[in-house]
Amino acid sequence: MADLEGVNGQREEFRVVGKPNLPGRLSYALAAGIAKFGIDYAVPGMLHAKFLRSPYANAKIISINTDKARSIPGVADIVTWEDEDIKKLVSEGESFAPKEPWLDNIADHEGVEVGVIVVAENEDICEKALKELDIEWEILPHIVDIQTGRKPDFPVIRPEERMASSMFGPPVPKTGNVHFSTLEQGDVESGFKEADYIIEYDLNMPAFASHMPNPSGSVAWWFDDPYHGGGKSLHLEGVAWRTDLAKDAVGRMYKMPPEKVIHRGIFQGGKYCDWGLRKSQEITPLLARRTGRPVRCMNTRKDTFDFLINQRFIHMKVGFKDNGLITAIDDYSIADGGARGSSSFGTSGDQHYGPYFTTKCLNIKQKMEVVDSNRGKMYVSGQHCPFNWDSITMAIYLIAEKLGKDPINIARLNLHGPVSQEDPEPVPSFEACIETGKEMMSWDWHSAGSKKLPDGRMHGASFRYQMSPRHSGATYNTKLELRNGIVHMPTQGPCTGIFAVEANAMVVAEELGLEYEDVIVDFDYREPFFPVGGGSDGTTASAWVMKECAHILKKNILKAAIDEAENPPARSMFEFGPPEDPSPFKGLKPEDLDMEKGKIFIKADPDKSVPVPKAVKKNIFATYSGRPPLSIWSQGMGKMLDTMNTAYCEVAVDTETGEVEILRFGVVADTGKVIRRTSLESQIDQVMYFSQGCQLLEDFVYDQRTGVKLNTNMFDYKKPTIKDVPHVERDFLESRAGNAVYGASGISHSLANTHAVIIAIHNAIGVWVDPPATPDKVLKALGKA
Repeated sequence: MADLEGVNGQREEFRVVGKPNLPGRLSYALAAGIAKFGIDYAVPGMLHAKFLRSPYANAKIISINTDKARSIPGVADIVTWEDEDIKKLVSEGESFAPKEPWLDNIADHEGVEVGVIVVAENEDICEKALKELDIEWEILPHIVDIQTGRKPDFPVIRPEERMASSMFGPPVPKTGNVHFSTLEQGDVESGFKEADYIIEYDLNMPAFASHMPNPSGSVAWWFDDPYHGGGKSLHLEGVAWRTDLAKDAVGRMYKMPPEKVIHRGIFQGGKYCDWGLRKSQEITPLLARRTGRPVRCMNTRKDTFDFLINQRFIHMKVGFKDNGLITAIDDYSIADGGARGSSSFGTSGDQHYGPYFTTKCLNIKQKMEVVDSNRGKMYVSGQHCPFNWDSITMAIYLIAEKLGKDPINIARLNLHGPVSQEDPEPVPSFEACIETGKEMMSWDWHSAGSKKLPDGRMHGASFRYQMSPRHSGATYNTKLELRNGIVHMPTQGPCTGIFAVEANAMVVAEELGLEYEDVIVDFDYREPFFPVGGGSDGTTASAWVMKECAHILKKNILKAAIDEAENPPARSMFEFGPPEDPSPFKGLKPEDLDMEKGKIFIKADPDKSVPVPKAVKKNIFATYSGRPPLSIWSQGMGKMLDTMNTAYCEVAVDTETGEVEILRFGVVADTGKVIRRTSLESQIDQVMYFSQGCQLLEDFVYDQRTGVKLNTNMFDYKKPTIKDVPHVERDFLESRAGNAVYGASGISHSLANTHAVIIAIHNAIGVWVDPPATPDKVLKALGKA
């Protein structure tokens, strides 16, 4: 596919789009520390609020006495789950999880908000009041080991929940703490009978954390609004995201129309595909209304250890022919369903978009036990989509080992063609990525445990492929304005770290013959345009819509240039000096003109040009609402293919110490068309660092007796630092095969992986180590510990 439905989708020459090192419009504010995130807001007379957070993994408040806490000087209000104000609250933000009471007396994981909110003059008084609450707890059985919790005789932790929600179908019944999700295609048993070989293996994934750089929270106050009468308006800061899912969603909780909810700040602390609002962002309007003063409620760093990926155990059975062609796939998974309200991304949501559908294998069975747990919560979405992609990466590697072949050739054999799983043709994007990657990495495959480096360490390598997807479907409402001869692009933002606003400005500059710096971005929360969708849809799809809008503005500008040439506007009484030269455009038609370098010129005689501000005096608007055609990803979920990417990993393993060093990562990505190169480079680096962390360092540690997390701090929960990260070699291809702006598709988080490093370790030492592959686990796998 390509950008065939939009204007100029087949443009061949680019002056701005794809250009490297164009600065972000808000980069100075971020670098200089003047950007204000939710946690940075403070207003006069502000109170502070804190939630009671559960010290138990699973417990229920039987009774509570707040008298001592209320008597502490400086305590302004205490609200419990039994207050009518709390009972009326319902979260309104986007969610792929079932609705639950906004706040109740049930705590289903340690650290969760439960039962009580204290409002006081400062946070220290809040903490003191929380300690003075007289609480009677009923401590209930907990599950932090899902292998134990799935057993039929284990106590049911949520007896009130007899059904489990499903992203793609009706609710399903639970058996104990488990519900099942099954998806089948073809005849798996016949596929195994057809196979020459059958392998079985386990792929285990630990959970790892999100770590938003700026903890969530908000500040709210009510005020008399001179512009929108009929009661007080709400000022709310700390909910920088799409207004419909953040500002307006909180407003709806309090029955407030959008025009009466004010929100100035647009900086958000880099949540990675996490669209869920936290309670600290939703509660402050209620508390401010009750107390009559501004209220601030902020999470702490400890509160940011939500899951980006849930724990999952996968047992794979794969049948294949003696040439390596896969004939049957049977995936039996045991997945952590998480605490109440957790997203089904990573559990049943993965089964409909998976790596198996990118193969020619038509016999696929996926059965999953989703286990209720008290381990923690995954709010909406994680960084791996789907979580089990490397189950096919490992299958390809093991088939290659069994047959003594290069895994790249096994992948080539099994990948289906562009149109369907039965399409035998190669995918051009994949082939181009492979050839470029092999040259970049000097690829020379070797079997497990067969290559020793000069320093005595063992060398290992791995390869994986993925789609470069665009999660399409969102509609965008764009507007452009020529004001006093300058092009303005208004947008609500937000600034989330993806720099999609800048990508849109680059497209506007490209279409109007301007420089990137010539397009003024007007940030205003009231504007309808947000370049935020699902995954990379926010950049490439919104920019497609913006391209259409820029085309309309250009037509309007050229028409205005002709109109003003024929009927020059009267000189203002404030204009002095000699009159301007007559326009060279008189007698021409708009189609005779074009724009370049900030000027309007005559196509037949390019030397005859006029700067835009002189050629067009009046202000001009253009609007466009819509979306590009649905992407291949959304239509096929892997059963159709266009843009692809490949990743490579090389490691050195010291068999005496167990230390693993990632020598280098390599990435070749075809995103269709590179829009903002700096963003794409950073996205690649980011996901490879995530991948390093989850495979070598990151893991949650629980006290099995109490269910309490023991390492929710930056000392004990290990993440890669700037000194740890390996070199990432990158090469970008531009097949123009996507159908968003200029043939772009996207990259999203498709390169984030859970087992590329793990497979490379196996290739080095010939034994499996579950992530995180810490030195002690490597030595244990080698029989040395």
